[in-house]
Amino acid sequence: MTDLFSSSSELDELIAHLTSLVNAKTYTEVTNIAEEALARFPDSAELLRIYAVALHWLNRRIEALRLLHRAEKLSPGNLEVQCDLASLEITEGLAKEAIKRMRTALRSNPDNPKIPLILGNALMAAGRYQQARDSYATAAQSFPADPNLHVSLAAAELEIDRPEQSALHADEAIRLAPKMGSAHAMLGYSYRARGRYAEATQAFLKAEQLEPLQNMHAYHAGLMFDELRQPEHAQHAYARALQSSDTNGAALSQYVFTLRRLCQWDELEALSVRLRKAVADGIPGVMPFGFLAEEVSADEQLHCAKTFSAAIETKMDPVRQRLSFKHLTPSPKTAIRVGFVSDGFGMHPTGMLIVAMLEALKSSDLEIHLYSTAANDGSAIRKRLDMVGKMHQIHSLNNAAQAQRIYADKIEILIDLSVHCDGVNPRLFSLRPAPLQVNWFGYPGSSGAPWLDYMLADAVVQPDHLRSSVSEKLVRLPRCFQPNDTSREIASAPSREDCGLPTRGTVFACFNASYKINPQTFDLFTKILNQTPESVLWLLSGPENADVRLRKHAQMAGVAADRLIFMPSLEYPDYLARYEHVDLFLDTLPHNARMPAYDALSTGCPVLTCSGETFVSRITASMLHHVGLQELITEDKALFVALAVSLGSNHEALQLLRHHLAQQRKHGKLFNMVGYANDFRRALQAMVARRRIGRPAADIDIS
Repeated sequence: MTDLFSSSSELDELIAHLTSLVNAKTYTEVTNIAEEALARFPDSAELLRIYAVALHWLNRRIEALRLLHRAEKLSPGNLEVQCDLASLEITEGLAKEAIKRMRTALRSNPDNPKIPLILGNALMAAGRYQQARDSYATAAQSFPADPNLHVSLAAAELEIDRPEQSALHADEAIRLAPKMGSAHAMLGYSYRARGRYAEATQAFLKAEQLEPLQNMHAYHAGLMFDELRQPEHAQHAYARALQSSDTNGAALSQYVFTLRRLCQWDELEALSVRLRKAVADGIPGVMPFGFLAEEVSADEQLHCAKTFSAAIETKMDPVRQRLSFKHLTPSPKTAIRVGFVSDGFGMHPTGMLIVAMLEALKSSDLEIHLYSTAANDGSAIRKRLDMVGKMHQIHSLNNAAQAQRIYADKIEILIDLSVHCDGVNPRLFSLRPAPLQVNWFGYPGSSGAPWLDYMLADAVVQPDHLRSSVSEKLVRLPRCFQPNDTSREIASAPSREDCGLPTRGTVFACFNASYKINPQTFDLFTKILNQTPESVLWLLSGPENADVRLRKHAQMAGVAADRLIFMPSLEYPDYLARYEHVDLFLDTLPHNARMPAYDALSTGCPVLTCSGETFVSRITASMLHHVGLQELITEDKALFVALAVSLGSNHEALQLLRHHLAQQRKHGKLFNMVGYANDFRRALQAMVARRRIGRPAADIDIS
């Protein structure tokens, strides 16, 4: 065969043949032929380049980079070599090198539209989005009929918070190439950025129709169905995303979580095993919050969070380097500026639970700033929060602008109230806008994030033997880590009949979200019902067909379907009033109740829990410990059932527990937000003091 490659014309024919194979995407064949041909033509820059292109597509990028550098030495002015080198450098995280290379090429070839396109890609990778947008625009002026350029331009416009302009360029790409799936997907992103979820859904579905093997189109359609509160459609979209890629961690985790929300358990066991293996294998994209609902260890939860955080750290690194915040140390007498970041500063569990504590904290010597990543809902809770400190509305800013605002305010300690519960805070906090950053309240577990210095908890949710499962330094309060609001309005209770309850019999309740009621927990509930005659289980109505499925599961366990009563969504004071008719609140495992457990305790309703070995499975235990009801904390599922049955049949014991809670409501630690604010302030002072004297972060127990 080597005799065929004995002249320059034969080399030209070989190059043409390899080019056609590259266009046909038969990359392995290209590498086999090129490897043999290089023995005859070691000085052919074009042969080296084509060989490298094939290796790049086969993910053999180190070899590809070596061959391209050889080609560059042989032909320094070869524009194709320079462009391929820059593209590979972008893939390898060498965006700065690619930018320098393309700017040099642009000076020699100012009229070549390919150069500003690749330069734009490099600038995007470096987080320099405005410059990238300008580079793409230059290329589009020279080559307006290229739909790829318009898609790239749309992506850049989106990054600089111009979704309307992004949509215009996506529409133009669709006009030029109606069957281009990525153009329809980009249109979907622009709709999503403007909150137009129905239109975004249709755009992603169209992209999926055109490019069914691109699994992210179906995944994003699923996310939009979730925004539209259509989880049945969402789970089908996630399932389709998994059909075309079994390594899509994001789609797998969302699929499992959605099935849990729908109480659709047929495939759940096998999918949970698959999800657990994906986390163990380090497959990116698995959502840490959804993973909290799985029967896993604290170490597995931390591994999931670390993998998820590492991807964000890598993605945001160019922006972080560009901003390069430098934090000065204030003088010892300077008041501490503390910032809180959340999308829940309103009629949201976050705002509802922290508002009273922040009101008590207002009278301290702290300077309080609240940064809202969601629009103002105008609620009474929001109005109370507006009076706590300085409220900053940053939801319309991109992550870099949000970080710059916080940095300009000279915040010394910044508290993440969401962590992995939303998609905004991790990217923002990864930019390090404050010298001290803290994980508190929203995400019940360790963040696994290198940008969070401390986690605020208590000794029940984070006992000594679970210390190794926390990536942050641990600050433990001498009370339950979760604050509460004792000033809430409670409506007058309707009759049992008006609530759909029978006139007599024990009422067990679990008003937790449906995803927390897994098959194992529901099995405990049905055992309790089977052993407590005339009892019922009062549940919060779930999404779509979840209630129907739970009734079927109950019947399979020998419990009549009408013994499950479902409460519809109510105004909060009306919901609280229903606890008057609840005899015993049953907690879920591994994902405990949070706000519902406090709602129950604060209205005098006893709560029974089964404590686990993770933060999220010990939250209710912490509340019960700090309200003096340790006897309602079990560590064994059989004991959980036995104690529920015993209490359900003992009206006097239940009344005694209600009396105890009534006394605690007046004087107990769980309900004392002035005391909580004092402990919280001391925790902040301890963290700040270490930094101000030049000491690194360390574990701290507030006595």
